[in-house]
Amino acid sequence: MAYIYKNKGTCSVQTEVELNPDHTIKSVKVLGGCDGNLKGIASLLPGMKAEDAITRMEGIRCGRKATSCPDQISQALKGALAELG
Repeated sequence: MAYIYKNKGTCSVQTEVELNPDHTIKSVKVLGGCDGNLKGIASLLPGMKAEDAITRMEGIRCGRKATSCPDQISQALKGALAELG
């Protein structure tokens, strides 16, 4: 199941996640932001349970911002899980 999330408060503008029915992450792609870092994060997530990834990344801040790209990935995963049911 594919889900697209419009990022808020970060240099990256959009996060695309794909989840398997068992809540494991199939793929993550982030548009914009720090390309190498986000490709690295995206390469570590496949196979991980979405809930575990959310726990690890939610609330991470970037400098003085209230959010970060990893936090926005966690928000995208939460949205995908809600849609998956």
